[in-house]
Amino acid sequence: MQLSIFVATNQNLRMQNIKNIILDYGNVIFSIDFLLAQQAFSQLGVQNVEEVFGHKQQNEIFDQFDKGLISPAQFREGIRTLANAPHLSDTNIDQAWNALLIGVAAGKHEVLEALKSKYRLFLLSNNNEIHYAYCMQHIQDVYGVESNAVFFEKTYYSHEMGMRKPDREIFDFVLNDAQIKPEETLFIDDSPQHLATAKSLGIHTALCSAEEPLEKIVADWQL
Repeated sequence: MQLSIFVATNQNLRMQNIKNIILDYGNVIFSIDFLLAQQAFSQLGVQNVEEVFGHKQQNEIFDQFDKGLISPAQFREGIRTLANAPHLSDTNIDQAWNALLIGVAAGKHEVLEALKSKYRLFLLSNNNEIHYAYCMQHIQDVYGVESNAVFFEKTYYSHEMGMRKPDREIFDFVLNDAQIKPEETLFIDDSPQHLATAKSLGIHTALCSAEEPLEKIVADWQL
């Protein structure tokens, strides 16, 4: 009983101390499914696709694209090489690459608006030029929202920064750029490896999942 009271009290203290929230995008706000992209890449001819691209590991070409170190044209050439299919069109590749992007479920933007009214709110996303264009077009078409900038004090996208999660440098950059303290910050992400880096810097963390979606995290943390 005493342990339960201590844990509850400790969590309440953390909640009271939170002034800033950093949110991931994929599977926190915008639903994605890595299996759909794996299936699409397999159909293009990519072998051992689970080792080439997945939630926890991926070929270097995806990391380079996420960091903006290669162009969309260079990325597509890399996919043609992986698939051993030089005939693949840009459209073939883009459709396969975008296959994992499902969309923003109804109600997510309202959660963001509510959080922004009470906290300094930031977005930190591993993204790339092709996915970014698709996601922004989606929220424009479905919700009439021009970009995520309306929901956040500042948005940080890996392909615009030359760095990506889970590397420490991207977290250091955000903390310094936003002038926020880690002990006053909550980071919500769907990748345990990203949360591990944030936690090592003293940032509070919450794992987002199908069982623990953003809405439940907000309720549990009394945000």
